Amino acid sequence: MRKIHLEIVLSQLAPHPKPKLKWEAYTLDAGSAAEIAYIAGRINDDICKKSVIDLGCGTGVLSISASLLGARFVVGVDIDKDAVVAAKENAETTGAKVEFVIGDLSCVAGHFNTALMNPPFGSWRRGADVKFLRKALEISDVVYSLHKHSDLNREFLSRKVQSFGGRVDKIYEMRITIPRMFDFHRREKFFVDADFYRILKVKS
Repeated sequence: MRKIHLEIVLSQLAPHPKPKLKWEAYTLDAGSAAEIAYIAGRINDDICKKSVIDLGCGTGVLSISASLLGARFVVGVDIDKDAVVAAKENAETTGAKVEFVIGDLSCVAGHFNTALMNPPFGSWRRGADVKFLRKALEISDVVYSLHKHSDLNREFLSRKVQSFGGRVDKIYEMRITIPRMFDFHRREKFFVDADFYRILKVKS
């Protein structure tokens, strides 16, 4: 599937019916999601025929992308039941094969080739993104993770990744579009500069 075709499919997915601010449940736009999937799947060959887990899967945009790009096995995990219900419906609509699980990070175990995730940025819950990185490196060989862009954040996350037994391999700069989702949003959409990390587990 070409990137433009994937973007079209993702643009037709149902949004989160009841987003919760406490979990920073921001919807990832179709263009950014398609770009993320292609970086992981086509540029770095970390999706096709691989086992993939999407931590904090939301409505399933990255899980579904992984399945459509040929992943052998995909699991999507989210603490938000409403999000998982929407994700299952979205997967059925697209024909994607994804096993969705309702639960927090503590319920995740096993081994996956690749973790693909858009974790909370930590704006409302300090350190939330770090918890996702720790779990992803615990269970995966390669981690792809989206974070807020800043030089200080890059330095901080690089240190954390190293302390969790990984190393930052590449950082791709992106500008993601976030639609109006909460009452305090005054614009229909706004743009956020982000860094998309490729992180490798350091083999001992």
